[in-house]
Amino acid sequence: MTIVTNQPTAGSEMRVEDDFVRLADPFRPEILAHCYRMLGSIHDAEDLVQETYLRAWRSYGGFEERSSLRTWLYRIATNACLTALEHRARRPLPAGIGAPHTEPEGDLSAIPPEITWLQPFPDVLLSPGISGVDGADPASVVAARSGLRLALVAALQYLPPRQRAVLILRDVLGWRAAEVATLLELTVSAVNSLLKRARARLADVAPDVEEVAEPTEAEQREILDRWATAFVEADVDTLMELLTDDAVYEMPPQPMWFQSAPILRRLLAFRLNKHGKHRRMFPLTANGQPAFAIYSGDDDRRLAAESVQVLTMRGGRIARVTTFRTPALVAVAGFPMALEIEG
Repeated sequence: MTIVTNQPTAGSEMRVEDDFVRLADPFRPEILAHCYRMLGSIHDAEDLVQETYLRAWRSYGGFEERSSLRTWLYRIATNACLTALEHRARRPLPAGIGAPHTEPEGDLSAIPPEITWLQPFPDVLLSPGISGVDGADPASVVAARSGLRLALVAALQYLPPRQRAVLILRDVLGWRAAEVATLLELTVSAVNSLLKRARARLADVAPDVEEVAEPTEAEQREILDRWATAFVEADVDTLMELLTDDAVYEMPPQPMWFQSAPILRRLLAFRLNKHGKHRRMFPLTANGQPAFAIYSGDDDRRLAAESVQVLTMRGGRIARVTTFRTPALVAVAGFPMALEIEG
């Protein structure tokens, strides 16, 4: 007698797992970028991607393909992010808190433990193969790179979580209102209402968030080379030439931020000359913007990771310097935590 059973065999389970990995992994970079836009933290985003893929893998056997696999993954990820945001405050940058500081020579060591700061997103994490993803769909990579500029992600933090999700899905990723309504289990009119409020709020807190006039690639390379050389050599005059007159300089997790040419000249002279450290800078890209991994040390042959510096360009000058003084972020960007310089 033959016994018929609906229990999956070990072989069928392996086939389901193999199918899931093959079909779902190419979407991992854009799901990571989506979680980062929602949360403002690369570490939290990576945790939520792991949770998303674990949930999806466990449920994949019952996936009925009523929507695309991509849409299904976005639904799981978005709901996971919304749950995570229920009891979390927004992640700001220093320039989003209070007025600019006017004493750059003061004590900059005070770090308020109650503030959880926005983090940068190293673009290397979107490269196929870097995060265990091979053969990523080019369209998926394009979607991942969209809407990652630091100012936009910082502005998104002002929005309530559901408004944030709607604005990202509609305005950043270009989803139709009906698709967003299905994903969030809302009516189309509710989605449109949330989007209207989100756009109005964004216009209030960051009216110029996407108005960025960047130099040509050749011009930008020259500017960045000059900036890195001047920063390492503590050449404050050259640094000031490269900054706009209204440039902003911030260094999370230090809460103070600074603006205006006279203040920034004092700040740079104080920070770069007084401490007298040896420095090296290595170029990278974060949030789709030029950036550097910075190392420093008392000995020019032994340098430790210090910070990730993200620059915002306006025309042929630098309008904003955001130096994330969290050494671990250097490793997230794919660099070692320490350097041994021979010779």
